[in-house]
Amino acid sequence: MFRSHVLICGGTGCTSSGCDAIISALQQEIDKNDLTREVQVVKTGCFGLCALGPIMIVYPEGSFYSMVKPDDVSEIVSEHLLKGRIVTRLLYDETVTDTGLKSLNETGFYKKQMRIALRNCGVINPECIEEYIGTDGYEALGKVLTEMKPEEVIDIILDSQLRGRGGGGFPTGLKWKLARTIVPDADQKYVCCNADEGDPGAFMDRSILEGDPHVLIEAMAIAGYAVGASEGYVYIRAEYPIAIKRLEVAINQAREFGLLGNNIFDTDFNFDLFIRLGAGAFVCGEETALMTSIEGNRGEPNPRPPFPAEKGLFGKPTVLNNVETYANIPRIILNGADWFKSIGTEKSKGTKVFALGGKINNTGLVEVPMGTTLREVVEEIGGGVPNGKKFKAAQTGGPSGGCIPMEKIDIAIDYDNLLQIGSMMGSGGLIVMDEDNCMVDIAKFFLEFTVEESCGKCVPCRVGTKRLYEILEKITAGTATLKDLEKMEELCHYIKANSLCGLGQTAPNPVLSTLNFFKDEYLAHVNDKTCPSGICKDLLSYEILADKCIGCTLCVKACPAGAISGTVKNPHTIDKAKCVKCDACVQKCKFKAIVRK
Repeated sequence: MFRSHVLICGGTGCTSSGCDAIISALQQEIDKNDLTREVQVVKTGCFGLCALGPIMIVYPEGSFYSMVKPDDVSEIVSEHLLKGRIVTRLLYDETVTDTGLKSLNETGFYKKQMRIALRNCGVINPECIEEYIGTDGYEALGKVLTEMKPEEVIDIILDSQLRGRGGGGFPTGLKWKLARTIVPDADQKYVCCNADEGDPGAFMDRSILEGDPHVLIEAMAIAGYAVGASEGYVYIRAEYPIAIKRLEVAINQAREFGLLGNNIFDTDFNFDLFIRLGAGAFVCGEETALMTSIEGNRGEPNPRPPFPAEKGLFGKPTVLNNVETYANIPRIILNGADWFKSIGTEKSKGTKVFALGGKINNTGLVEVPMGTTLREVVEEIGGGVPNGKKFKAAQTGGPSGGCIPMEKIDIAIDYDNLLQIGSMMGSGGLIVMDEDNCMVDIAKFFLEFTVEESCGKCVPCRVGTKRLYEILEKITAGTATLKDLEKMEELCHYIKANSLCGLGQTAPNPVLSTLNFFKDEYLAHVNDKTCPSGICKDLLSYEILADKCIGCTLCVKACPAGAISGTVKNPHTIDKAKCVKCDACVQKCKFKAIVRK
C-alpha cells in the first residue's frame, strides 16, 4: 500500500507541455529520497483543464498542481511528499480558500459537469487493466454474457434513448436492432468504431482513448454480442499516436485476460478487435466512406440504401458508433435505462462531451448533462471570454455546424434545439469567438476546410463548395455585390439538397448560420467595403492618429515595406499605396496611435 498517489496527466495536451519531463524528474526525486515504497506515480488521462498543463494531483490531499515545471518537482517532493506541507504557489487558484483546499468538484470548471463518458479519465492508469477492472470494468460485459439475451441488451439501449454522439444523433439501440434483425441469418457481422474525429478543434474521442481505452473494448464487445458480430474494427486517425498506443496495449491486455477472443466469460461468445489507421480524411467520418477505407479502398461515401445495418463492412451487416457513444454503454448496462434517461432533456438523454476552445479562459474538455445552457458552458465552466472582450458567438459541430450568436446564449444545448437555430451538435467541438472575430471570415475558414476535404465523388459537393468559397473570397476582398449574396444563399440550399453524403449536405451550415445571424457584417463587406472586425485584410486601411503619435519611430523600424515616414518627436504618416497590411506597426506602437479602419 502506498501512502500517496501522484497522478500526472499523460494526455496529448499535457504531453506537449512536457509532462514526460515532470514524470522523469519526479521519479528521480522519489528514488533519491527513498520513497519508492510510499509514493506511487501514475500517468493518467486528461483532467479536462488542458490550458493548465502539465497537471499533477497528489492524493489523499487532492492537491491540484498546475503548470508544473521540472524545477518545481524537488520542492513538491521535499515539502509535500516528505514533510506534508502543500506547495501553495503551484496550486490551481480556484482550489485555494482562506480555510484550506477546496474540492475540484466545487470549482467553477467542474461543479456543473457530470462525467459518464469521461468517468475514468484522470482517475486510472489507462495502460493497467487491473485499474479499469477495479472501477467496475468489464462487469457490464460479464453481466450481458451470463445473464442477458442479445435482445434484452438491445432493449436496454433502446429504452435508455441513447443517441449517437458522432453528430447525427441517430438512436443507438435502433441501429443495433436493425443490425441484428434485418439480415438475421448473415454468416458474419461486424462492429465498427469511428475514432477518426476530423473536426477542427475536436479532441473528445482522442481523450477517451488516451484515458480509458478499455471502456471502448468492453462496449464494442457488448455491441458484438447484441448484434451477433464476432469481429470489431476501430478506425482511428494515424495522427493520434498516444491513443493508438494505449488502445493497442489495452487490446493485448484484454486478450491476455480472456476478455477478447474465444469463449469470453466461459460462454460460447467469441469476439476480437482490430485497429485500422486512417490518413486523416474528414470524409471518412461518414460511415460508408469509413468502411470503404477499412476495406483498403479510397475513402468515398456510397449511396444509401442499403444502409450498413444491411450491407456494410465487406458487404456484411455492420454497426458503427463513435468512441463517446460506446463509452456510455457499460454504465447504462450497470445502472439501467431509467438512470440514463433521468439525465438530460426530453429528446436528448445523458451527457455530452465538448472540446471547449477559442476565445475562452478555461480551454479544455468538459462533459455536461444535455440541456445545460450555452451561457453556463461559456461563462461558468469556461470562465468567460479573456481580456475583457465580449462574447460574440460559439461555433458547434465543426465544418458541419453553425454559429450561435449572443442573443441565443441561453439556449439549452441538445440535438433538436441546435438544429432549430441552424447549428448542430456534431461530435462536440465548441469554439468560442469574441468581438474581434469576423463572422464572414469564420464562414470562409470552415468552408475552405470542407473544400479541401471533399472526396470529389459528387458534383454538388466537389464543384458547389468551391463556387461557394469563391463567393466568400469576393466578399472578403470587397468585390462582391448584393446579387452575389443572393446567389450564395441559393447555392447553399442546392448543395444541401443534392450532395451525396453528410459532408456536402452540411457544408453550407456555417455560411447559412452566419448569414442568418450576422447579415449586417456581410452587408458591411459588400456595401461599405469594410470589415467591422478589422480582420479581412483586403478591406483594411491603416492610419496614424496625429494627436497620439509622439514620433518614437518604433513603427518605422517595424514596417517591412517602408510605408511609414516622419521625423523623430513628430507625428508620422502611412503611405497606403505601399502598406502591405502586415499589422507590424500596430503591434509595435505603445501609444495606440495606429488604427485599422
